[in-house]
Amino acid sequence: MTLLAPFTLVALGLAALAAVPVAARWLRVAQREHYVPTWVSRMAGLWLTREPATLLGFAVASLLVVVAAIAVVSSGADAPLALAAVAAVVLLAFLPLGLKPRGTSAKFAITARVKRLLVVWIVLHLGLALALAALLGAAGPALVLLLSAPITDLALAITAPIEKAGSKKFVDQAKKRLDQVKPRVVAITGSYGKTSTKNYVAHLLSATYTTVASPASFNNRLGLSRAVNDRLVPGTEIFVAEMGIFGAGEIRELSTHFPPDIAAITVIGEAHLQRMRTTDTIFRAKAEITEQARTVVLPIDDPRLARLAEECAAKGKRVVTVSLQPGVDADVVLDATGADEPGAPGAATIRIGREAQPVPVAISSTGHAVNVAVAAGIAFAADVPVATIAGRLADLPGSQHRAEVQQAPSGALVVDDTYNSNPVGAHRALEGAARLAAERGGELVVVTPGMVELGPVQVERNRAFGAAIKQAGATLYAVGRTNRAALLAGYGEGAHAVDGREAAVAEAVRKAGDRGVILYENDLPDHYP
Repeated sequence: MTLLAPFTLVALGLAALAAVPVAARWLRVAQREHYVPTWVSRMAGLWLTREPATLLGFAVASLLVVVAAIAVVSSGADAPLALAAVAAVVLLAFLPLGLKPRGTSAKFAITARVKRLLVVWIVLHLGLALALAALLGAAGPALVLLLSAPITDLALAITAPIEKAGSKKFVDQAKKRLDQVKPRVVAITGSYGKTSTKNYVAHLLSATYTTVASPASFNNRLGLSRAVNDRLVPGTEIFVAEMGIFGAGEIRELSTHFPPDIAAITVIGEAHLQRMRTTDTIFRAKAEITEQARTVVLPIDDPRLARLAEECAAKGKRVVTVSLQPGVDADVVLDATGADEPGAPGAATIRIGREAQPVPVAISSTGHAVNVAVAAGIAFAADVPVATIAGRLADLPGSQHRAEVQQAPSGALVVDDTYNSNPVGAHRALEGAARLAAERGGELVVVTPGMVELGPVQVERNRAFGAAIKQAGATLYAVGRTNRAALLAGYGEGAHAVDGREAAVAEAVRKAGDRGVILYENDLPDHYP
């Protein structure tokens, strides 16, 4: 067998051409999944299990590769059946079907990091293609393309430490800036509600202190470094940092770079189950934020966070406890009964300080009551006057694409909750949208691809959400294939399955008419099936 056999050369040449769209697809997925190794293979698996045509295509390509490999090994590289590998290469250039190389919802950005990753990607693919071609002839390059997703993950694993070392200068610059400006650092984490709570905190603190908050969802090592380097100026008294995680140990590392003076957890939920499998693991990872902080703010209605509060107090930390249950012995107690629903601000009371009396407040309709309570607890911990806190709760800022209510040109009301992807928030948005529809006397329409990254409970939670949509009397447009089966199973007869969001939006607008309400619940980028 020789590497220069005609069929092998043809397969290598075609594989080089096919590698262009294949690389674009998987590197775009890597970029969208924050360059975390193993997640390209996870997304490839999702396409295989959700898109029947893609599964069939990969099955056919695999069969062709096996046929070609057997033919080459048994009969030589020029065996006619080796042409099966050439056919496999051509087929693999188009798979997964529907996963576009450039993307529409989020364009593939050719950054310096992508270029470095591409170099390693090419070296791995080329080296493996040549090595396997020497063993399997034309089947070798086809096999490499067939395994491109896990090979991309290998490239990510190789480049990860290189990228971390290369970015160290930006982190060091941020640490130096923090040392120069010396603001108090407020660090916030949680399974969800981080961004909303951060915005509330900045609003509550800004009347008393010069406050800078990390923008958008800049909640990892480089994002927070950029926020400090770009935004922190002399005279800044408080820096509010949102801290996110992909796994255990990450918040502990973030806390070494951006040591919190005040640390807070919003809620422990299911948002990270895909990566961390259990809520107890999530809790332990989130609890890392309290390790270096001198003051911690915790909602003690969750028994795990109540125990954490006791442990922090035993270590000599100042602990500010918050609760949504009237009568609970906590530093901040918010009774937001009837107010914690989108679109319907209502009367609430808040007690700030154990000896204080509850005072009425008008809670705006922008978020979960627990986020408001934690934000008030942080402001209390930062020594903002109680009257200032209570007065500013009435006009808390909203967060983009989180239960935003707008009127469409057709006259329908649109509830934009596309940045939410947790079960609690989804049901809450549905309840608010249903009430708006009842007030207007119009149709309620829900457009959703369902919720992701919920691991072992994802099917169950999406099925339950489909059932809740049916119970609310809404019409469901299930977008894409990622959660289609679960949503439709929960909803039952009458649901609509739509491949793309644009088509779903057009149908929803038509269905809602001029008096209806359209809830856009979550939105998945198009690297999901």
